[in-house]
Amino acid sequence: MKPGLHYAPLGMSREEAARYVGVGTTTFDRMVAEGVMPRPKRYRGRVLWNRVALELAFEDLPENEGNMIDKILGL
Repeated sequence: MKPGLHYAPLGMSREEAARYVGVGTTTFDRMVAEGVMPRPKRYRGRVLWNRVALELAFEDLPENEGNMIDKILGL
């Protein structure tokens, strides 16, 4: 959130959205590309992520990804 702002805005920039879900911008970009996080809305040259959509997508993330060996073995 911006200094002096005491609530999360509904629309967030890429950097704000990444920080909101607790990852860096590179990881956030990858999550958007993979469809794990929502795509942004665009208005008059602004690219904005909807905070509620981010929260819903975050809730859909798995609790535990498991380890890579288990994934490879299909366990």
